[in-house]
Amino acid sequence: MMRAMLGISAALARRSDGWSRAWMRRLARATVRGKRIVPAADLATLGEAWQRGFPSAKQVPITSVNGDTVMAQIRTPCPLRGSGDTTACWRMMEYDREVARAAGGEFVVLRSQAEPGVTVCQVALRRAGANLSDLVPAHVRSPHRVTP
Repeated sequence: MMRAMLGISAALARRSDGWSRAWMRRLARATVRGKRIVPAADLATLGEAWQRGFPSAKQVPITSVNGDTVMAQIRTPCPLRGSGDTTACWRMMEYDREVARAAGGEFVVLRSQAEPGVTVCQVALRRAGANLSDLVPAHVRSPHRVTP
């Protein structure tokens, strides 16, 4: 089921910005309601709230919580892996951004599985309104759009 959902989401993300982001927000909002994700009291619980948006915390482990940043990985194999299409990745990650918003945070993909040779996404979360200027998103650092 998850693999099929990711495949549909990736295909949509490669074709349409508006439709893709609307689809991902709809999925995220259903998850937020179903799992009762609410604004987190502190940084550690922000990471945990984001993790609850996924079927398994093992696939999205928190790797560190320090200063003002939660660092995590997304290990679930992505249909965009190695495609170079970091724009489609950014669109698909609207799901994560929406879950993070519901938990009172902001979400940034630092390394994307869409980048050649990357097998695990590296992501960061901070409290809503925090300065993100030192976090360079993958789609900005490696801006590639590949036509399907």
